[in-house]
Amino acid sequence: MTRTNFSIGVITRRAALGLMVATSAIAAGQGSALAAKTSVTLGMAVEPGGLDPTIGAQVMIGQVTWQNIFEGLTTIDRDGKVVPLLAESWTVSPDGLTYTFKLRQGVKFHDGEVFDASTAKFTIDRARGADSVNPQKRYFSTIDTVETPDAATLVLKLKQPTGSLLYWLAWPASVMVAPKTAENNKVTPVGTGPFRFVNWAKGSQVELSKNADYWNKDVSVKLEKASFRFIGDPQAQAAALRAGDVDAFPEFGAPELMDSFEGDAKLVTVIGNTELKVVAGMNNAVKPFNDKRVRQALMMAVDRATVIEGAWSGLGTPIGSHYTPNDPGYVDLTGTWPYDVEKAKALLAEAGYPNGLTFTIKAPQMAYAQRTSQILQAMFAEIGVTMNIETTEFPAKWVSDVLKAANYEMTIVAHAEPMDLDIYARDPYYFNYKNPEFNTVLQKVQETADPAEQAKYYGEAQKILADDVPSLFLFVMPKLGVWDGKLKGLWANEPIPSNVLTDVFWEE
Repeated sequence: MTRTNFSIGVITRRAALGLMVATSAIAAGQGSALAAKTSVTLGMAVEPGGLDPTIGAQVMIGQVTWQNIFEGLTTIDRDGKVVPLLAESWTVSPDGLTYTFKLRQGVKFHDGEVFDASTAKFTIDRARGADSVNPQKRYFSTIDTVETPDAATLVLKLKQPTGSLLYWLAWPASVMVAPKTAENNKVTPVGTGPFRFVNWAKGSQVELSKNADYWNKDVSVKLEKASFRFIGDPQAQAAALRAGDVDAFPEFGAPELMDSFEGDAKLVTVIGNTELKVVAGMNNAVKPFNDKRVRQALMMAVDRATVIEGAWSGLGTPIGSHYTPNDPGYVDLTGTWPYDVEKAKALLAEAGYPNGLTFTIKAPQMAYAQRTSQILQAMFAEIGVTMNIETTEFPAKWVSDVLKAANYEMTIVAHAEPMDLDIYARDPYYFNYKNPEFNTVLQKVQETADPAEQAKYYGEAQKILADDVPSLFLFVMPKLGVWDGKLKGLWANEPIPSNVLTDVFWEE
């Protein structure tokens, strides 16, 4: 077996075993290599609730559709850089208020409808409109007007500078959709990408096929078919991999089983970076979490190293704010409220809880959430705090109760969106955290397009969150991949939640 660790930039290889070759063909005197496979089956732990990332917040939607079925004006490459896609180039006015995009010509949706400036205008107006249900609607809030001087030109005029606009336009929520098919994209998605939607067998799999009419002739798509199979149980995931029922689990759900693939002649394991920030969010609008001393005390009751070891087999990076070491301006703030049981007790007493307190955490059924909750429960008991665990089905029940209704005290979830500090500035949002100073710092990020300036402000924002503790900041989950060693081109790291298939192929 080969394990590749991308999270620290070092590649380690154990002895590769059982190299698979077409010996039977050679023994028969045929001598010709077997043709490479042209289909792939990828496993996913959680099935998306729909297939349109412009109306649904679940990251699983993008993991099936982004850059496979749907494409945006810009995109994010495997290194996390913003690059052109349906917009081949752009210019930005000196005052940062006008973005002029030159759109690619000859692009068609899978049903033959032409993509042009009017389509882009429709998509953006739909995302920013009064009735929009786009999960990232705020990303379009600074757009004042959308103009289309001609079919190949799109002009966005802004109310104020928005330094992250090109980045935001690359997100799954910003993909281009066609007027005729937009309403049905949730179940029958139609995009401009290298793969077409074929079928969705609910509870089982989504099937795609190669788009023979794909506009980008510079890209040689090797796969003819791709399937996403949904298998929630980690043991079943491992069994499916070993049996060859799935070719890859790009996000394998059981870190404790990673070593079990040691010595496997067929499978490789890959450990990469993600943006998956595991945080225990608190409802800052209700007692006792409206007192930041309580939140700070709970943070001091948490030994992150023990959490990571128990919840994710030691495979994780501790964080002290809602930010990962992958991102610009990262500051290590894990020492802001260091683990100290006695100081935590004293701070709780100062906040009016000398005899502790009781509350409930709504924890999704996923393994990391359940395990982390159980470890936190034991740690909080050390400072006299009783935390009851209520398992909450994810995504539907959790989205309904926590994300939308904020009907909870504490919860736990892995936030997958990159550089999403701004969720703490949203009003409403399930944390119910309000800090005008924090909002001002984030506004400064958008007022400049200078990366160094933005990084400085991101650092300031992290420090405010680390001090206020609107969530218990725990750890970043790595990307644990297990796949067939002959399968090439999958992303080792995850700068944005995705399973981009464009460059995936089977080695002959």
